[in-house]
Amino acid sequence: MTSSRRPRVVVLDYGSGNLHSATRALEAAGADVTLSADPAVALAADGLVVPGVGAFSACMDGLVGVGGPQLILRRLAARKPVLGICVGHQVLFSLGVEHGDPTPGIAVLPGVVEELDAVPLPHMGWNTVEPPAASAMFAGIEHERFYFVHSFGVHEVPDWPANARITWTRHGGDRFIAAVEQGPLWSTQFHPEKSGAAGARLLRNWLDTLPREES
Repeated sequence: MTSSRRPRVVVLDYGSGNLHSATRALEAAGADVTLSADPAVALAADGLVVPGVGAFSACMDGLVGVGGPQLILRRLAARKPVLGICVGHQVLFSLGVEHGDPTPGIAVLPGVVEELDAVPLPHMGWNTVEPPAASAMFAGIEHERFYFVHSFGVHEVPDWPANARITWTRHGGDRFIAAVEQGPLWSTQFHPEKSGAAGARLLRNWLDTLPREES
């Protein structure tokens, strides 16, 4: 049975720059939030958020330094929810290529993160998105705008599992992945914590999916 208590969420502390904005937004959306890199705390949480800003390789180095890849894989194997944001979304893919330098990702999702073929870069501003039918992530906000700040993204989707739901968007003439829903894993290229009322609703949609045991 699900309790009425607030969901307990850990924001993974691995040195990424938007930790506190993500923490504040999740608290405002209704969660009890802990900023931590302690594996036991992160594994026990109802939900784990993996934020990220900056370079793909630097974020992967930070994650590896706190055992983040193994932690994410263990949670997903146990079907415990994970939410990746911006570069925290990108590192879930197989490979990141920045300025010709490839860096392996966590490889939960297939695909390569590469520079957008669009002008101007970085892509900075508000975009609508193209969610699939019956998206839980975008319930009630299917036609809203979300805030993006990035120069890299995933263009193609090879060999997606049947349970994956992909949301797309465009910058200039380039089409790329804006969000993914795959079982206990949600991820967004944009920043819900910077996306006003629409982002707050998306975070509440995610919190509503978190299983909570009675206290």
